[in-house]
Amino acid sequence: MSAATDYLENLLIDHLFRGIQHTAPTDWYVALFTGAPSDAGGGTEITGGSYARVQVPCNSTNWRNTQNSGTGASSGTTGTTSNLLTVTFPVPSANWGTATHFALMTAPTGGSVAMQGALNAPKTINNSDPAPSFPAGTLTASLT
Repeated sequence: MSAATDYLENLLIDHLFRGIQHTAPTDWYVALFTGAPSDAGGGTEITGGSYARVQVPCNSTNWRNTQNSGTGASSGTTGTTSNLLTVTFPVPSANWGTATHFALMTAPTGGSVAMQGALNAPKTINNSDPAPSFPAGTLTASLT
């Protein structure tokens, strides 16, 4: 499960309470980290060896509603969404190290960490391993 970072918290406060308009993202970019990002961002993202963030468009085809049915507007009480489709990274062409965390980023490179969280279990990713992935329902984002 992920938690909102300072970046996202500030954006929501400005938008909801201060009248500062923000455009909703059209995509999230899922990233893997070998060093934990924090509420302030940072961390050590995997680099090289064919690694690339995975683009996941913001729509009801890719993200469940809060009542976990996947259809219609959110009306549940969990404050949580998850991926409806498998999110698959490229096949590594070098050792990526041990992934311990993930993040939802605002851009395919650079950008800001909007949400971050620890993986359920660290995963060592080596050259030619099968492409790492988050099966449907396993990449969760929570605003609670």
